[in-house]
Amino acid sequence: MRTRRSLIDLDDLSAADLAYIFERTRAFEKRPPPETLKGIACVNMFFEQSTRTFASFNLAQLRLGAQVVNLSPKDISLATKGETIEDTAITLAAMGIAVLVLRHPEAGFPARVAKAFDGHVVNAGDGGHAHPTQALLDIHTLREEFGDVAGRTVAIVGDILHSRVAHSTVRGLVRLGADVVLVGPESFLPDSYAERGVRIERDFDAVLPTADAIVLLRIQRERFADMPLGDDDYVARYRLDAARLERLRPEAIVMHPGPYNRGIELDDVVLEYAGWRYAKQVMHGVGIRAAVLDFLVNGAA
Repeated sequence: MRTRRSLIDLDDLSAADLAYIFERTRAFEKRPPPETLKGIACVNMFFEQSTRTFASFNLAQLRLGAQVVNLSPKDISLATKGETIEDTAITLAAMGIAVLVLRHPEAGFPARVAKAFDGHVVNAGDGGHAHPTQALLDIHTLREEFGDVAGRTVAIVGDILHSRVAHSTVRGLVRLGADVVLVGPESFLPDSYAERGVRIERDFDAVLPTADAIVLLRIQRERFADMPLGDDDYVARYRLDAARLERLRPEAIVMHPGPYNRGIELDDVVLEYAGWRYAKQVMHGVGIRAAVLDFLVNGAA
């Protein structure tokens, strides 16, 4: 049974924890972080492909002075030798591994590992469930832009049903007092997603003039047995293009957790829009993940 703190979703963080992580991120981005993980062994286990999350966790760990081991699925005994993930967790802890960063297609997989691992588990994305560090960097991007998200209208658009990023981001934004509008067709966004602080909209054009931020999502085709909506229909109703950009408020920003699909959820013109913040999100990923790792291992200063 684990005895040290993990991050499975944003529910694992208090309001004070969130404030500390955001402040620590800001400090790390202003100057090189101290080597607060010097001598700490970290293992990254990614059972799904990743560019942004994998690279930024690696960079964060290295900048904090950690010892880093990257294990791909072919390197892990449970893939070929019948070992359970619980056995793997026990083995790695016995070697002195202190931090496991996990991405897996099964929802709940990191939580299972955390129960067996005597160390810190960080969820780097599990199925369609959660992606807490991506949510943190997205919220940090909004806070850096607006100073505070309370009272701001954030519209999240697209395949919300399968988006672990959206699930975690919504939880965080609602806790911080933002007005969240979820936009998409019913096949991508069931009515059941409406809750306190969260509104469902089917008409993207009606949302544009009141949004402070638009967060676009890709269609996760790999999670559909059969596509319920054709590309032409989706593009006509939900793609952000030049005409829709004209309907945004001048100070509104546009975000995307990546990877984005040109021509589907966004037109190339969006990449030239003054309020396009994708690069800022990616940049904040290293600082946020460094702050999370530092916080889990060392606690708040």
